[in-house]
Parts: sequence; C-alpha cells; structure tokens
Amino acid sequence: MNQTAPVSCIPAGKMSKTKKVLDEAREIQNPELDLADKGIATFEEMPGLLNMINVTRLTLSHNKIQAVPPGLANLVNLEILNLFNNHITELPISLSQMPKLRILNVGMNRLDVLPRGFGAFPVLEVLDLTYNNLSEKNLPGNFFMMETLRALYLADNDFEYLPPEIGQLKNLQILVLRENDLIELPKEIGELTRLRELHIQGNRLTVLPPEIGNLDLVSNKAVFRMEFNPWVTPIGDQLQVGISHVMDYIRSETYRYVYNRHQSAKGPPPDIENDKSKKISRAR
Repeated sequence: MNQTAPVSCIPAGKMSKTKKVLDEAREIQNPELDLADKGIATFEEMPGLLNMINVTRLTLSHNKIQAVPPGLANLVNLEILNLFNNHITELPISLSQMPKLRILNVGMNRLDVLPRGFGAFPVLEVLDLTYNNLSEKNLPGNFFMMETLRALYLADNDFEYLPPEIGQLKNLQILVLRENDLIELPKEIGELTRLRELHIQGNRLTVLPPEIGNLDLVSNKAVFRMEFNPWVTPIGDQLQVGISHVMDYIRSETYRYVYNRHQSAKGPPPDIENDKSKKISRAR
C-alpha cells in the first residue's frame, strides 16, 4: 500500500494537530500514543508513525480510518492497539504476526471478513470484534488457535452458529456472543473449563447443550447472561427463578431427555427479530 499522499489532500489544520502530537511523543519517547477522536481518515495523516517502534500502546479510536496498512506491524513493541469506532472494512494479515500484541480492539467497524491466517497471534489475550458484520462463514480456519486468548468479544455480529473449534480456546475466561442470530451452541463450549463469563442474550436460542453444565457459571465471580432468547418452556421457567436453577436443570437427566427429544424433532429455527439493516457497520 502506498503510504504517502500529497499534502494538499490533507487539511493543514488536521495535519498540524496530529503532527504535533506525534512530534511531542517522539521527543519524549512516549510509549503510549493517543490519537483518539482526531478526525483521522488515513495513516498518511500520521507522518512517521510506522517508524515509532518504541510505542507500546496506540489508540486510534473514534476516527474515520478505512484502511490499516500492513506496515503497522513494524511497531514490534506494540502491546495494545485500539481501533474502535472507525470505518475499517478489512485488516492486514501482518497484524497477527506482531510479537507482543496482547490486546486488539477493532469493535464498531465495517468488517465482514477476516484475513486468512488471522488466528496466528503469538501472545494475544483480548480480541474485541464487537459490532461488525462477521459470521461463521468468514472466519479463517485458524481463528480458534489463539492459545493465549482470555477474552473474545463477538457481540452484535451475524453469527448463526459457533464453530465447534471454539473448544480449542482452553484459556478463555470471557466469551461475549450477545445480539447475534445464534440458533444453537456447540457442545464443545463445555470444554472451556476456565470460562467464567458467558453472554448469549438476544439470540435465537431455544436449548443449550447439556455440556454447558460442565462450566462454573454461578459462582460469586461468574457472569452468565441468557435472557431475550426464545427458550423452550422448561428453560424459560427455570430462568424466571434464577441462573443457578437453570444450571441445575441443565445438569439433570430430565433435561438430557428434553434436549435429545428437541434435537430429534428439530423444526425450523426461530425468526430473526432484530432488524440489522440500519447498523452503522452496514454503511459504506
């Protein structure tokens, strides 16, 4: 990607303000660079940024960035990258090769696909893809191979199914899937034995795999949110009493019978109730 642009294409005022922040950061060797809400549309408006290899934290949230250059991976010491609330439609594969990147936030953008090999992050702990246009159909094959991942935020996307490979994320503690179109969850979710926070509210779920009973989601520090789904009557009744009652019921032989009967007599999935056509992430 060509990373130079005629100065005349960039408003002088915007360039000078951004340049001032960059110059000051270079002068004092500041490892934390905050360029949030600056009206930035391209990386050309941030001259020299891709050479600032001492930066460990880069905040570019609430801007108008559409494209992320592969050269951003030159920032080999970067640990936290915040691109929340921009206009990004795709990401370069080079991001997943960044050796120290622990936290990546690309929520509230316009992503409808992730690059092949995106799951190759060596030390990534937190990945936020909230409020994009992603589904199970456009996840790369190695997406669930991020062994160090502790928190995965996929809320407000277009998932109908969660791939069974989710069970490979053995260190996952937080999984947020609210406000998708999920019809069912895979039994492999029960293999996430470190999971302490699960958000599945606002989907199209009617039953839960009995394997969820393997998880500790009712202790003092646990969070399990599952409201606003068209649950079968027995689950809905238990939810009225409380999450702990739901978990006790899920672990019972009675529920296994109900679940197996429901799966055998599977009908069409519930209708989609949420109109997502006006999502910000749909805009082009």
